[in-house]
Amino acid sequence: MLILFDHGTPKGLASALSGHTVTTAQAKGWDTLGNGDLLNAAEEAAVDVLLTTDRRIRYQQNLGGRQIALVVLTGTTKWSRVRLYVERIAAAVNAATPGSYTEVDVPFN
Repeated sequence: MLILFDHGTPKGLASALSGHTVTTAQAKGWDTLGNGDLLNAAEEAAVDVLLTTDRRIRYQQNLGGRQIALVVLTGTTKWSRVRLYVERIAAAVNAATPGSYTEVDVPFN
């Protein structure tokens, strides 16, 4: 699977997603794109999963008909907390199917 991290996704998660190819919006030059343009660019580049911290994306974008799966981290993005949930996040990514939307909560404490 090709996974795209948006600008808020902790880069340390990449090591927990072995067997997948991970790239970042910044590496692609997409870090200044709005959500709709980012989703379009990612789909055109055959990205399978967008891993994001933007909880508003499901309300700001029409996700119907999308081929890209979204996995959204809610709660904190502090690595010391996120690292405790890498198995849950990896499971959500592994279970993602075209057009699916999944939230993974990372509690603040």
